[in-house]
Amino acid sequence: MAWQPDETQLRQLAGYLRDSLSGRDQNAQKYATLMLSQAKSSPDITDYLVYILKSDATYLGFPADQTILARSAAAISLKNLIKAKYNSIPQDKLDNIRKSMVQCLSDDNLQIRNFVGNTITELVRQGGVLGWPDVYGNLFSLAEDGSGHSDRVQEGAISALLKICEDNTKALNKDYSGQRPLDAFLPKLFQLMSSQKPKVRALALECVNIFLPLKPKVLLDSIDVFMNHLFQMAADPSDDVRRFVCRSFVQLVDTKPDALLPHMSGLVDYMVIQQRNTDEPDLALEAAEFWLSLGEHKELGSSLGPYLTKIIPTLLESMVYSEDDVARLEGERDDAEEEDREQDIKPQFAKSKRGPAIDKPVTNGINGANGSANSTNDDLSDGEIEEPEDEQEEDPEDEWNLRKCSAAALDVLASFFPEQIFEVSIPYLKANLEHTEWPNREAAVLAFGAVAEGCEAVVSPYLPDLIPFLLSLLQDKEPVVRKITCWALGRYTRWVVHLEREHPDQMSKYLEMTVDGVLKTMVDRNKSVQEGAASAFSTIEETAAHRLTPYCLPIVQQFIKCFEMYKDRNMFILYDCVQTLAEHVGPKFKDPEIESVLMPALIRRWQKVSDRSRELFPLLECLSYVAAALGPNFAPYALPIFSRCIQVVHQNLEQELKASQNALLDKPDQDFLVTSLDLLSSIIQALPEDKSGQLVESSEPRVFDLLRYCMQDQKNDVRQSSYALLGDCAIYLFPHLRPVLPALLPVLVTQLDIASIPDALAESSFAVINNACWSCGEIARQEQNSMAPYVDKIYERLYNIISNPEIPPSVSENAAIALGRLGLHCSQNLAPYLQQFAKPFLKALESVESTNEKAQAFMGLNRIIMLNPTALGDCLVEYLNATADILVVHPDREQGLSETFEQVLTGYKSLLPNFNQFIGSLEPTRQERLKGRYPIVR
Repeated sequence: MAWQPDETQLRQLAGYLRDSLSGRDQNAQKYATLMLSQAKSSPDITDYLVYILKSDATYLGFPADQTILARSAAAISLKNLIKAKYNSIPQDKLDNIRKSMVQCLSDDNLQIRNFVGNTITELVRQGGVLGWPDVYGNLFSLAEDGSGHSDRVQEGAISALLKICEDNTKALNKDYSGQRPLDAFLPKLFQLMSSQKPKVRALALECVNIFLPLKPKVLLDSIDVFMNHLFQMAADPSDDVRRFVCRSFVQLVDTKPDALLPHMSGLVDYMVIQQRNTDEPDLALEAAEFWLSLGEHKELGSSLGPYLTKIIPTLLESMVYSEDDVARLEGERDDAEEEDREQDIKPQFAKSKRGPAIDKPVTNGINGANGSANSTNDDLSDGEIEEPEDEQEEDPEDEWNLRKCSAAALDVLASFFPEQIFEVSIPYLKANLEHTEWPNREAAVLAFGAVAEGCEAVVSPYLPDLIPFLLSLLQDKEPVVRKITCWALGRYTRWVVHLEREHPDQMSKYLEMTVDGVLKTMVDRNKSVQEGAASAFSTIEETAAHRLTPYCLPIVQQFIKCFEMYKDRNMFILYDCVQTLAEHVGPKFKDPEIESVLMPALIRRWQKVSDRSRELFPLLECLSYVAAALGPNFAPYALPIFSRCIQVVHQNLEQELKASQNALLDKPDQDFLVTSLDLLSSIIQALPEDKSGQLVESSEPRVFDLLRYCMQDQKNDVRQSSYALLGDCAIYLFPHLRPVLPALLPVLVTQLDIASIPDALAESSFAVINNACWSCGEIARQEQNSMAPYVDKIYERLYNIISNPEIPPSVSENAAIALGRLGLHCSQNLAPYLQQFAKPFLKALESVESTNEKAQAFMGLNRIIMLNPTALGDCLVEYLNATADILVVHPDREQGLSETFEQVLTGYKSLLPNFNQFIGSLEPTRQERLKGRYPIVR
């Protein structure tokens, strides 16, 4: 007998599902989420969700819009349940889910079909690509022409296939007993690319595009067939099809450039036509991406010379604001006195200390990246409901668009053909820089800024006149022109700095002019111009760096005016200006006249911002740089700031604990923890040990108690900053850290385990392990032979890191240094492992500069070798090479290093009869270094 639901439970569950996606009543939404979390424990939960997903408004008794909400939430909940509990779902229920999902692809509602596609791909992902083999044949069959199915069924099937390809790209190209699923997929996708339905053609092509970056053999072997399909589809009447055709050509730049080269003339003409299709901005943007990709490919980029007279005018035309944008921007008023709306303030994301560098987009000029056409939230945990995005107004100026892509393409192409591009562009620039229409002026300044780096040598003769002209545009009546001019001036700071060697007086002249002009514009009466000027000044700081030292006081004085004038949104950018200046002219901040101006302004802001304000993130980050710049001079401000950071960390840890126990409570933002931990690190680094030690000992709760919790936080960014703080405490506060090491070291050892890293979080997890390795080495250096009880476990973890070729080099380097430092005082414990780790140890450090850390690592290695010299085995030559290299750069880098090298060499001299042959096998230069340093090898 078929399963039947309990009517009361069904309607109750449907109501909770509806409320979980309804933003009208947040309390009802939180309660619904809690009830759904409890409902997942029911053995029939999947049957209920499937039943609701397949139900209509008449059965559920809801209005049509609420029915869609309930059904959508059912699909999302089902997907999340599959993700969390797949292996515990009974087979008969899995079969029912699979059968029902395929049936639901014919649903009338597009949103439901999309959610069903997400559920299907989750089933494939959790069960493995071979776990539900029938699904592929079913979907291909449903998508085919002549199958008798409706358009929506065909489109639902191809959409589901696309999602499967997106979420299982590598798995579908993997070898399973000599067969790859993609080998069977590709011919069918080629067939669907000739479908009568435009959407089927488009999405079938996009399925193929997804695999192009992997360079699968089956696709490379069929490249001629694929290219023929592309050429046929290039004239497709569907804009979506042509958009994906353009995307294919973009992907092929990296995947199969030799397939494009013979067709470059026709491709140029085609892309120019598509880019000039102003009625379809998405299509035009895909076409513009082609030039950007070519500009980043040496061979193909250099082949574009004959076509620049077609490409460059197209790019320049595309850099003018569209009519809709002109209508939106024209006549912007002075709004500096108006308060920002909450939706105007962009989210801020903290940057963890010593983390991987992430490119930061700016709000004007060239920025952004071309995202995927389809995105889903795959990070929901068990019981959570995916909610619609907040209905906030997104600033069109922040979007990656045709205008910015064209400017970026001009930028990269300028590095290939500076003379030709400037020659083609100069008539346009002359005609438009002083154009009566502001969109033309603005586009000309954008173009002029775009070629700043690539065409610098060609443009240089014109810049003595053009820089003053640009400065005059800072008075343009249109705010948009003033804003883009700031960006362009920031770009040309490189030229100004390059004058230093041959024309230092000219550099000072133009640097002063640029700094003065942009600084004054930072207090423009238009907030958007303020934003552009502040962003540009941050660029000037990065480029001019220490050269701004003589102007530090007037710069800081202008920043103080900005602090008094700016509203919340631009305050975030101002913090970036302050911290960038502190980074590059740090010692100058200690001047009493600068400190006495800057610190009161920062402290006033510090006192104004609440512990729950997102402004706290950039403020804490800014104070970290200022503390580092002031050093001991930061002491008068340290106590209240240090105490508040402790308070913020404590509050957020408590809130996190409460939220984990009560689904109705919101989880805190991890950035409160990240920025607070980073500022604690900076204060500890800045102050003398007696001052920072007092702060640590008097803190309540205790710093190290909080640190232990943060080191075990679920979020990588928090742990990354935690281990940075741990390492800084080992360097600057070790006497205070030592008593708590028995509680912290087991946590550190656990973190060093790379086997626990999930693939999806590999990059951020490696950043955590990198900091953990570094802090481990710092502790080992200080704790000395008291590390002995932990050596075996730490060694195992560090060896797994340095011996794994897939680990990022920086992580392996820090792991090797930590291992060497462990050998400084625990060499007897590590000597039995020497034969195993010697080779990967030397490999990990061969390209590392000769620093104190590397010297300490080799001292540790030398002490290990002296206890077990025969274990070095066939690595002896590599060791001798490393010995010669590290000593020639900094022979006295670390006290005692030379002595340990000499002891090792003396030992091998007496141990090996053919020792001189080993020396003779080295490169002549390395032989000379060793012989010149150590008489024993002569």
